[in-house]
Amino acid sequence: MIRIVLADDEAMIRAGVRAILATDEEVEVVAEAADGREAVELVRAHRPDIALLDIRMPRLDGLSAAAELRAATPEVAVVMLTTFDEDEYVSRALDEGVRSFLLKASDPRELITGVRAVADGAAYLSPRIARKVIERLSGGRLSRAGVAREHVRSLTAREREVLALVGRGMSNQDIGRELFLSQGTVKAHVSAILLRLGLNNRVQAAIIAYEAGLVPGDA
Repeated sequence: MIRIVLADDEAMIRAGVRAILATDEEVEVVAEAADGREAVELVRAHRPDIALLDIRMPRLDGLSAAAELRAATPEVAVVMLTTFDEDEYVSRALDEGVRSFLLKASDPRELITGVRAVADGAAYLSPRIARKVIERLSGGRLSRAGVAREHVRSLTAREREVLALVGRGMSNQDIGRELFLSQGTVKAHVSAILLRLGLNNRVQAAIIAYEAGLVPGDA
């Protein structure tokens, strides 16, 4: 069972997200919060698998809540709910260990896909915001497309295959099935990719995969 604490200051949004998650029998919303401070308290109390947080909330915004959770409950994965006009926060969110970005207006199936991917240890970027994320980050610590392609050329053919699947939000288990590799081998490839490209996590790797053209923008 994937246990989730859901936080959003809008009751209707919470109800909608909860209803979508309820369609998956292996997902359970164990608590709901109307602000970031309450979310942190509930996560500490319930120790869920995932904290699903809105970026903008009263008392404590989602990014500040993610920072506190990273320090207090690092084993809890943070998934951020966002909208197109909020993606300027993505760079900071990466620093706070956020594992996934999902659009509130996206296909409901994407919410389930993202939650499951994160629960399996993967990162997940909503494809519809991936290009906007890249645009925001390309002028900073992540490379522009040309430089990204140069960096990716330093990887082996197998590592490029793994990186492309990381960009599609696949977990190590899913990548192993796709490429007929053991999970241990996939984990070793992912670690090598992060080290060679100077990245901190799978979200950054997924963005590089998009930036280098390994994943179609409408995937």
